[in-house]
Amino acid sequence: MWWGVAAALLANLLYSTGFVLEKRALTSMPSVSVRNPARLLRQVISSPLWIGGSLALAAGFGAQLVVYRTLPIAAAQGIFVSGLVLLLLLSAKLLGERTSGRERYAVGAILAALLMVVLSLKEGTDTVGRDAPAPLVLTVCLPSLAAGLWLYASAERRTRSKHRQPTTGVEYGVAVGLLYGVSSLAIKGVSSHLPTDGHGGLGGALVDLLRSPYPYLLLFTGAFGLIMSQAALQRCRASLIVPVCTTVTSLFTAVLGTLAFGEALPHDPVRLTLRVAGTVLAVAVLLVMPKHDDPAPAAPVRTDLPPKELTP
Repeated sequence: MWWGVAAALLANLLYSTGFVLEKRALTSMPSVSVRNPARLLRQVISSPLWIGGSLALAAGFGAQLVVYRTLPIAAAQGIFVSGLVLLLLLSAKLLGERTSGRERYAVGAILAALLMVVLSLKEGTDTVGRDAPAPLVLTVCLPSLAAGLWLYASAERRTRSKHRQPTTGVEYGVAVGLLYGVSSLAIKGVSSHLPTDGHGGLGGALVDLLRSPYPYLLLFTGAFGLIMSQAALQRCRASLIVPVCTTVTSLFTAVLGTLAFGEALPHDPVRLTLRVAGTVLAVAVLLVMPKHDDPAPAAPVRTDLPPKELTP
């Protein structure tokens, strides 16, 4: 089980590093748009920095497979949300993004949530679900995918409006978070189809996996999530959009994944309180995030200039 905690923290490091590298690469590129995905892909794959970020994200995916084989879904999500701390630090150091006071308070809350979730774990007592009925998975995932695509399209329309407040990207983060929530359930499903021993059964496991909805959900969310997240990262602060996305993903996966895969919460009252309180506290970070960036300060008005002469 503690290998799962280490893998979750490693996944946090890889995901945060990957997003920050991609954001830094995107800042030097021309504007990208989801309406021209082929051009977007040509632009990003020509950047070595972006490729490095993508490799970090892919490695994070591998670490996440280990997490879901060893930790309950709710506990894993409580640890994943702690990646907010590292993300804010990397964004300030490498991207020069300034965080607000509320975001700094959120860091402390996330660290407390991480501690509570880790303390709620106990070797040999937590159940780790292995599979979920395919109709149930599709019932959960398909409406969520539709909601994410609709919300993203709505945010795009508002972005093109002339009369709008400067957005931090919360809507983008929620939309992409819903897609990544579905992807997280698919990763959990894929991990359950991997053979438990190091030999034998690989062919049968592969056939069973291809008969399940998980690889196809991964392909869909991977393709659309890639395109949508790149456009959102270019327009918005990584130090806000990624934590919002992570929080939505974690809430989605913790609640619906726990139910779909039939994982039970701890029976011990103290551990149950720590698990629930830690997860709720991590999700509450989303509610304290500012919805809009402060507008840029206006240029100071000079009063030392002589008044203009009136012309007849």
